[in-house]
Amino acid sequence: MCLAIPGQLISIKDHADSLARTGRVNFSGISKDISLAYVPEAKPGDYLIVHAGFALSVLDQEEALASLQAFDDLAAFQQAL
Repeated sequence: MCLAIPGQLISIKDHADSLARTGRVNFSGISKDISLAYVPEAKPGDYLIVHAGFALSVLDQEEALASLQAFDDLAAFQQAL
């Protein structure tokens, strides 16, 4: 099973080739450089669905925060076991 994770786009590194455009994405305190080739409309502050180093889509902030809360709830449940 594959899992795409929501993260918030912090900054963008533009490139002459739009397919080489990358951005710094924050995943609950962990930042990674991610390819933005599939989301040319993404801008800093947007939440993105990311899988295997590629942003796949821009996510509504409310949806992103609900997903992140679900991950936090799952982690808390697992710790309680």
